[in-house]
Amino acid sequence: MQPVNLFDLAAQQAHWLSARQATTAGNVANINTPGYRALDIEPFEHVLDNTQVKIATTNPGHLKTGVTEASYGLEEQDNPELLPSENSVVLEDELAKSGEVRRGFELNTAIVKAFHRMIMSTTRG
Repeated sequence: MQPVNLFDLAAQQAHWLSARQATTAGNVANINTPGYRALDIEPFEHVLDNTQVKIATTNPGHLKTGVTEASYGLEEQDNPELLPSENSVVLEDELAKSGEVRRGFELNTAIVKAFHRMIMSTTRG
């Protein structure tokens, strides 16, 4: 039986969600820091576009290929609106991102749980 790549994809998205949550928390923590620029990480779709698929080598005669790890690039938000303290963190935006992360974790967990149930039902009978 071939390994199921959905679990790898779900794990990669969970890591991405954790990185986005940490970035959002850092923005909120620095909300009163003068001159701080709000950060965000690249969308998960871009991470998937930049990730190579790992090819399994099942025979010593197979060609070996390199595999890149997904990286989550930090980037400043485009056209930040500066506050009087020259800070670009807007609490409402950060709370919206936090809600997106929470929904992403919930969806990720629900998909993995459903897929696990399907695998268990096929192996039982």
